Amino acid sequence: MSDMTIAAGRRSRWGLFIAPVLLLILAVAWSGFWFYAASQAGTAVDAWRAQEAKAGRIYDCAKRSIAGFPFRFEVRCSGASVALVSQNASKTPFTAKLDNILVVGQIYDPKHVIAEFTAPATLVDGVTQNTFVVNWSKGRSSVIGLPAIPERASIVFDDPSLNRLDGSVQVPLARAKQVELHGRLADGSTSAHPVIETVLQVSQGSIQGVHPLLAEPFEADTRAKITGLSDLTPKPWPQRFREIQAAGGHIEIVQSRIQQGEMIAVAAGTLGLSANGRLDGELQMTVTGLERVIPALGIEKMLEEGVPQATLDRVAPGVKSQDLNNLFGALDRAVPGLGKVIKQNANAGVAAGINAIGTESTLEGKKARSFPLKFVDGAVLLGPFKVGQIPPLF
Repeated sequence: MSDMTIAAGRRSRWGLFIAPVLLLILAVAWSGFWFYAASQAGTAVDAWRAQEAKAGRIYDCAKRSIAGFPFRFEVRCSGASVALVSQNASKTPFTAKLDNILVVGQIYDPKHVIAEFTAPATLVDGVTQNTFVVNWSKGRSSVIGLPAIPERASIVFDDPSLNRLDGSVQVPLARAKQVELHGRLADGSTSAHPVIETVLQVSQGSIQGVHPLLAEPFEADTRAKITGLSDLTPKPWPQRFREIQAAGGHIEIVQSRIQQGEMIAVAAGTLGLSANGRLDGELQMTVTGLERVIPALGIEKMLEEGVPQATLDRVAPGVKSQDLNNLFGALDRAVPGLGKVIKQNANAGVAAGINAIGTESTLEGKKARSFPLKFVDGAVLLGPFKVGQIPPLF
């Protein structure tokens, strides 16, 4: 055998080892990169927690672990908790505890982070000391654009429910088949003056313990645009609302649609903030099915049983409940049965009043009424009638 044949054989055998050696080197390098990136992920989480703490939101984990090798990162937080602390740090107005949070990021797309939440969550109102329990069958969120300013974010809960703890008993407050909240930076907005577009969707939602009308399932789809933001850094909500008010910002309700049985309501308009943090603005509403809603409000029954003063303060400020009852009694004495007739026709009178305020319209092929819903320094006005009061936002 010649020397050339021997040399060629050696080269061919070396060729058999080159690919495995290169693969081993690549695997070692990739492992080193993953573990380094994992350590950086932990550092980034700590930096984010410190930034949130400055805004009064304290996040903590009883136990944190990082896994997912080799192609993704999984940050698992067991015994998660969130506390909202007032600016003077003298009290904690809100705390939440969660069993488990799993945050997943693909190594080839690190700007996209997905999180899953394990129920239940326990919420404590530090002001009233009320405790609430939130449950869901599946909870997840998605954020795109990290670690810089998020470009898009969403959070979805399937079968969510909210109960208030009364001793050991859970009192139902609200539930839904699904709740979705989506937000993104509007096209053309900048980091110095961001404009946020949001979508809130509620499927088969209901609210218990307020009014029987609200306990019936409803569908809701609201799309809004928020302007007046100076940046997207984490801040306490009162501070954020003050900045929006100072910048002349507003919340534009681009489209809102609520359906409950045959009743459909759509609204659009713009809401701003007054100097003392109360809502100002106007929504143009179109509603079909008012003939069903008015009797369900139970105005006739309310008058028969006597109007609570708190209700009168909302609807007719300055009118006293006793004065109203005395009026019905005087009417009955002057013309027997007159007060009773007025009470029995209360629903028709309210319906007629709303019809006088609004204009005839059509909504999705059905007869409807259109009317303005005004917000004046927090007061909610339906024509000349005050129907609610919203507390200040800062």
